[in-house]
Amino acid sequence: MGSPPPPPQNPDDYSAATTLIPFLRPLPLLRGPIKAGPSDDPSSGPYILAFKNPRAWAAAYENCKAQIISQCESGARIGCSISASSKCKPPWWKSLLGLSSKQDFSERAKCEEAEMEACFIVAKERCGLIAKQKCEPAFRNARIGVSNLGLELVDRKDIFRLISGVCFGDRKRCGVGIWGVDKCWGEIRGKFEVTNVRGRDLLGSDNMNIEDYLRKSS
Repeated sequence: MGSPPPPPQNPDDYSAATTLIPFLRPLPLLRGPIKAGPSDDPSSGPYILAFKNPRAWAAAYENCKAQIISQCESGARIGCSISASSKCKPPWWKSLLGLSSKQDFSERAKCEEAEMEACFIVAKERCGLIAKQKCEPAFRNARIGVSNLGLELVDRKDIFRLISGVCFGDRKRCGVGIWGVDKCWGEIRGKFEVTNVRGRDLLGSDNMNIEDYLRKSS
C-alpha cells in the first residue's frame, strides 16, 4: 500500500466558502400565463400574462411606486443639498478677503438645514406624483386573473337575452330541444367565461384611481 497523500498546505483553499459559488434566488414572476378568454385577441395565442389575483396586482403596484419614489428621493437629496449649499454660501468677497468667522459657519449650517428641509418636502411630494404617473397607466391596462368573477363586468342586456332563450324557448335562435337549453347554455358559458380582467375594470370608472381602490378594498 502506498502512503496517503500529504495534507494540503492551506486547507482554507478547499473550504466550502471558497469552493462553492452561491447563486441569488430567482425573483418570483409578477405575472404568469393563464388561459385567454373569449374576449381576448385570438392572434395573441391561447395564453396571456396576468397577475394571479387582485391582491398580487395591488402589491405589485405599491412596489412599483415605492421603487420609483426611493430612486427619485435619493436624487432629490443630492439636488437639494447642492441647492442649499449654493443659496447659503457666504458672499464671495468675504472668502476673498478672509473675513469669514465661526459665526458665519454656524449661520450657514442653520441656513443649509432649513433650505434642505424645505426643498426636500417639495421634492418628496413631486416624487409621489411622478411614481403615480409612471405606474398607474401600466397597471390600469394590466391583466388580472379572476375566478368566479365577471358577471358584473359584462353587458346585462346580453345576459337577459341569452337567459330568455334558455328559459322561454327562443326556438328560432336556439333550435335545439323544446327549450333550446343545449345551444343557449353553451353560448352563455362561452360568452361569460371570464378568465381575466383589466385593472381599470376593477376600478369601475376612470374617476377612481388605484389608491382609492386600495383604500376601499382594504
